[in-house]
Amino acid sequence: MVRFELLSGVLVLALCVYCLIDLIGRSSGELRNLPKLWWIVLVLLFPVIGSIAYLVTGRAQSSGRRSPHERSAPEFPEHDRLGRAAASKPGSDEEFLRRVRERAEEQRRVHREARMAAEREEHFRRQRKHNPGPDEDPAREN
Repeated sequence: MVRFELLSGVLVLALCVYCLIDLIGRSSGELRNLPKLWWIVLVLLFPVIGSIAYLVTGRAQSSGRRSPHERSAPEFPEHDRLGRAAASKPGSDEEFLRRVRERAEEQRRVHREARMAAEREEHFRRQRKHNPGPDEDPAREN
């Protein structure tokens, strides 16, 4: 009985140590579902469950199995990580970017018109203040 408990304790310790060494050796981009620090805390606080969870869901898939939306060779490695999707249809990207540009230009135009209208209103308000009309002269009494 003592042998079984000792053996299971050693196996749990070995699993925990393996997961911690694997975690520390990986970059944050190679981990899934949680940040690196949270995986380490999970493995330390719950050795069996945390280690199994890390092995099953925390490590990124091997580079041999890529989805059709992943980049094969990163153009900007500082922004790419395993599992990050890329465009699969360049035409769709161009259409999307064209619509974004049109929407941004429309927003700029509306903002410019609103700013000009506010400036005109401020200009007329100043003119009325300095040159009051016959109906607005406070010194004239009816």
